[in-house]
Amino acid sequence: MFKINKNYLNLRGSYLFSTIAKKVEAFTKENPDKKVIRLGIGDVTQPLTPTILKALHNAVDEMGKAETFHGYAPDLGYSFLREAISKHDFEEKGIQIAPDEIFVSDGAKSDSGNIQEIFSTDCKVAVCDPVYPVYVDTNIMSGRTGKWVGDDSTGKWSDVIYLPCTEETNFAPELPKEIPDLIYICSPNNPTGSAMTKDQLQKWVDFANENKAVIIYDAAYEAYISEDNVPHSIYECAGARSCAIELHSFSKNAGFTGVRLGFAVVPHDLKDSDGVELHSLWARRHGTKFNGAPYIQQRAGEAVYSSEGQKEVKGLVSYYMENAAMILKGLKEAGYKVSGGVNAPYVWLKTPDNMTSWDFFDHLLKHANVVGTPGSGFGPSGEGYFRLTAFGTHENTIAAMERISKM
Repeated sequence: MFKINKNYLNLRGSYLFSTIAKKVEAFTKENPDKKVIRLGIGDVTQPLTPTILKALHNAVDEMGKAETFHGYAPDLGYSFLREAISKHDFEEKGIQIAPDEIFVSDGAKSDSGNIQEIFSTDCKVAVCDPVYPVYVDTNIMSGRTGKWVGDDSTGKWSDVIYLPCTEETNFAPELPKEIPDLIYICSPNNPTGSAMTKDQLQKWVDFANENKAVIIYDAAYEAYISEDNVPHSIYECAGARSCAIELHSFSKNAGFTGVRLGFAVVPHDLKDSDGVELHSLWARRHGTKFNGAPYIQQRAGEAVYSSEGQKEVKGLVSYYMENAAMILKGLKEAGYKVSGGVNAPYVWLKTPDNMTSWDFFDHLLKHANVVGTPGSGFGPSGEGYFRLTAFGTHENTIAAMERISKM
């Protein structure tokens, strides 16, 4: 008789966004006359831009001709895309990341879950709290998290080092007393919308190098950074090449949520205590379990870095950050305590009247017909908070703020 991986039985409840979807579906069935505005899941609403669409069409045309047909992609990704990434995302910022240190994938979500496979199952994991659930869930699947201690909303995994990101620290993580092996950092952060300054991030890089730890740095929202003292890449910090893996996504900056494209950076300098390059291990894993992002998507990714593509992408980012500004203004005028929304398309609000985050979810859905995300779904320090995203349309964002102001 076959046996299952019992680590999967340790997963708590259902996936956060599946629970939200079920609640919203039940509400709409009971209230078919009410229009629900969704500001919960961080999915984009604006269409792909003309330059990207043209690149997609051209690539499809190529695939229809024998002389320009493309089959399996190279393991690391096509050189035309990796070279564009190296030049625009790193070289132009004064950072040296070679094209062969860039691994093209189908998105940062997959990379954040898959990258931990190359580390030992007894590695100690540290996560910011609140945190993107995928970081924790994928380590549960690998058996690194221990046992669940406490109740559903404020409990913790016994073998995880939680890094509380609270109002007192401006939602930035502080260095732990216990030494981790793997450190997950997302900046600008999902869900709080906060961002670490270069000085703050440098302390983490120094800490990781001193303790032979690896930082898995999620830079999915770097395109939304507006403040000069916030780094766009961890490799802006001295010594990061020897301790950090960086994950990037085309989903939120270029609207690729339905196209799927991302990349991971694994420098050659990153080695274990025996001198083994993590680069070679990830290359083997990448080549064994992944046949490469499709040629069509990679040509679209290349178009993002063209001069016209950059103008259009900046327009998309600006559109969503205008929404973020509207949400911040509307919530403040309605009397809520809010943060975020300056370097990220997420606004983090404190729930009123000591409501739990799920109670506020139900309250907001019932009285304003607006969907957000309960903070407790992101970790114990998320209880008492709530996330709204700026990825809606202008019209829906304005309408949502008007509804909330009347509650």
